[in-house]
Formats: sequence, C-alpha cells, structure tokens
Amino acid sequence: MSSSTTVLSHSFDGIFYRIQTTSFDVQYIISTDEEPETVENVDVEVRLPDGSRWSATMFTVAEIVRLMARWSETGECVSGSYFWCGDGVIVREPGVSSMTAVLIGLHDDENALTNVLQRLDED
Repeated sequence: MSSSTTVLSHSFDGIFYRIQTTSFDVQYIISTDEEPETVENVDVEVRLPDGSRWSATMFTVAEIVRLMARWSETGECVSGSYFWCGDGVIVREPGVSSMTAVLIGLHDDENALTNVLQRLDED
C-alpha cells in the first residue's frame, strides 16, 4: 500500500526527537543515553493539523519480553506474569523510523491513528 504521508524533517530539540510529516508532527521523548534508531520503549506525542494532540508509549516485542523477565525477578506485575500499559502500542521493529512508519500507516488507514492513540487534554 502506498502512503500519502511522507517525512519532511527530523531533528533533536533537547530530549525531544521531532519528526515533521506532510500529515502530522510527532515528538519522541528520548533520554540522552538512547539512540533514536535503536529505542525500544518511548513516549510519543502526535500533533495533527487541527491542533489535537495524541499520545502513546511505543514498545517493541523484545522490550516487553525484557521487561517481563526483569519483573519475574523483582516481583513487579505479579512476578512478570502480565504486561499492561494504558496507552501502549506494540511494534515489531525498534527505532523512530520504524515507529514513525507505524504512525503513518495508522494515519493513512482511514485515520486509525485517533482510534489507537490516546487524546491529550488541551492544556
């Protein structure tokens, strides 16, 4: 399937890695010890042209496996027996490029993006 959305620019702005597309802007909150193309657990905010803001925490499958293994030893989440995240989106591949491709796919799929992500209050 061909996408009508393309990436226009990407840049760091403090802890934010910002990507501008033809359909929306996205910012990833990346800590200073992480590389954008290897990040596997990241908070994301999408801003649509109408000004609405949408959020998610994006995880790779491998990151969920890693977290649950750690929790099995720390006792968190019933010793790693479950994973729950209210705004979680699970992706196959790490990195902001792969995650942005998922967001573009959601946007272009009859605007599924606003059904999957959580709307942020306008504060």
